[in-house]
Amino acid sequence: MTRLTRSVRGLITALAALLAVTAASATARANTEPKAPQDFVALRTVDPTIIQEMRYFTPHNFVGERIDGYQQPICLLTRPAAEALHKAQAKLLREGYTLKVYDCYRPQRAVNHFVRWAEDLDDQATKGEFYPNVDKTRLFADGYIAEKSGHSRGSTMDLTIVKLPARPTRPYHPGEPLVPCYAPRDERFPDNSVDMGTGFDCFDTLAHTLDPRIEGEQRANRLLLKSTMEGLGFVNLAEEWWHYTYKPEPYPDTYFDFPVSRKSLTSGH
Repeated sequence: MTRLTRSVRGLITALAALLAVTAASATARANTEPKAPQDFVALRTVDPTIIQEMRYFTPHNFVGERIDGYQQPICLLTRPAAEALHKAQAKLLREGYTLKVYDCYRPQRAVNHFVRWAEDLDDQATKGEFYPNVDKTRLFADGYIAEKSGHSRGSTMDLTIVKLPARPTRPYHPGEPLVPCYAPRDERFPDNSVDMGTGFDCFDTLAHTLDPRIEGEQRANRLLLKSTMEGLGFVNLAEEWWHYTYKPEPYPDTYFDFPVSRKSLTSGH
């Protein structure tokens, strides 16, 4: 065996060993990811009729990229919240509407991603749509971004109402022109939701549920969602027409960090 051959064989052996260690490390990380408590469920197993348009799995959100921790575009919730949402859906279906969720359980790592984005004042790529009138230096002070989110407790969701029959919303194409989230419905990014006066995740006071500037059909749509949800134990966040929390929460003081994935569920549902 020549010295060169021995050197090549040694290099190959070292490379194989490195790959084995890397693979083992990746497997170990996958096996050590935190799991959800047994009473977390995939919403689809409780109510498959609710539309799921999980925005943080896509680049169409205020950060402009898929958010950390969203491994699958699915809605995970505590079972009591999911079952209450099923009752809300049954009521709306009788009136010719369906619910659509934009976000449900949100891992702490996703919230951390939001915080990193908010602290990067040079990144203004999504300002034209999501916060046209807000200086990015104000996002924490004005309450649009926080280091903890009720979503991480598992009983909070962001949602809207869609008139039946539901038409699909066209895909978002990164780089397409941005339109303010409070622009007239025909101008802002298309959404098969009824007109709520602003788009989802609109960092603007017009998104406050009862803002007096929101009138007519837009106000009626917000109140339909509000009355339906509040009649079944949900509480609205006054600053966001889309944000509801089921009460009493099973985990009022716990902020989970398991990934949004079917593999995170321990109940098999």
